[in-house]
Amino acid sequence: MFENLSERLERSFKLLKGEGKITEINVAETLKDVRRALLDADVNYKVAKSFTDTVKEKAIGQNVLTSLKPNQLMVKIVHDELAELMGGTTTEIALERTLSIILMSGLQGSGKTTFSGKLANMLKTKKSRKPLLVACDVYRPAAVEQLRILGEQIGVPVYSEPESKDPVEIARNAVKEAKAKGYDLVIIDTAGRLAVDEQMMQEIEAIKNAIQPNETLFVVDAMTGQDAVNTAKEFNDRLNFDGVVLTKLDGDTRGGAALSIRTVVNKPIKFVGTGEKMEALDIFHPDRMADRILGMGDIVSLVERAQEQYDEEEARQLQKKIAKNQFDFNDFISQIHQIKKMGNLKELASMIPGVGKMLKDVDIDDNAFKSIEAIIYSMTPDERINPVILNGSRRQRIAAGSGTNVAEVNKLIKQFEETRKMMRMMTTGGGGKPGKKGMPSFKR
Repeated sequence: MFENLSERLERSFKLLKGEGKITEINVAETLKDVRRALLDADVNYKVAKSFTDTVKEKAIGQNVLTSLKPNQLMVKIVHDELAELMGGTTTEIALERTLSIILMSGLQGSGKTTFSGKLANMLKTKKSRKPLLVACDVYRPAAVEQLRILGEQIGVPVYSEPESKDPVEIARNAVKEAKAKGYDLVIIDTAGRLAVDEQMMQEIEAIKNAIQPNETLFVVDAMTGQDAVNTAKEFNDRLNFDGVVLTKLDGDTRGGAALSIRTVVNKPIKFVGTGEKMEALDIFHPDRMADRILGMGDIVSLVERAQEQYDEEEARQLQKKIAKNQFDFNDFISQIHQIKKMGNLKELASMIPGVGKMLKDVDIDDNAFKSIEAIIYSMTPDERINPVILNGSRRQRIAAGSGTNVAEVNKLIKQFEETRKMMRMMTTGGGGKPGKKGMPSFKR
């Protein structure tokens, strides 16, 4: 995501390197390159021109502080304007205390059904809501079944009327069902077409008028670039939706939709989808996205994802086990599962400042942990708890059972022992006794 744009912008800022101050001449050359980078990223031409004009206006005449170089000041100005271009501030979804109704809109293939499941999962988990998913796509044969499967995955019921071909009536009945059974959130998945057409627009307008949703969200595939922006405008002219959802931002997208859509429709981007997993959904933060575009990483989002998987009591118990040198393969694989839940490994790495650029051409397979898991699962319960008993014959059996070889098993056991030793040193401060309140105790 945004890799090409990030590289181009970095090259643009180098034009100012070594300059003593920002002048109209040197800033013009830099911004000409910035504008080209934005256009290559499929940003709307008017948006790109307006953006560079604003940056130029703010840059010229700026006194460069002694602690800053001109190119560093330009990076700051561009960062602030990028964040402003994408909305400036984070806009969260509006929910009522009693019953909230959220209506999905968008073209076929944009990811509405998957997003509906992800949103239900997010609001159920983080906001303690009781959601009901509603299948109102009566045209695509697999749509109802897809939503039902997603509902099963996340433990959320799905309302559907397989015999009905009236989506407006299905939506009305679903809201009645939610009120009768005490659900406080209704998420309605609707039909899409391959292109905007009058029948689809009339249908989605009729559903909106019938149920009066708290939020109408427009779901768009970020990989469609400038077409996504044009489609958003057509939908907004008819529906006056409340916010945008960008899906597939983990794909090979140039970022034009994310940078253009707010200016064109004057509606905030509220969520971004970053993968196939039900947890792969983020609230959109313009400032953090600007950080990532400029190669600064996104440590705040990384920490937030880690905290979502963090259980305080479990962490306390784990710390005690580490201090007593009782950390075992069961704990090891539990930590791997928590990392996997946080999302795509390459995306997680890109959130660390500087790492994203280093890994640009490196293929990080999400199945990287598979052989480790296979080896651990090939151990007996006793072997996982007591790795010390893993002698030669046991290692040969584990290698055969996991489809690996003895060298790989030996390597994993060695890495495990080194990890255990390092974790114990961090917990005990290098001695044998834990520091106060579980904090490391460093000796001088």
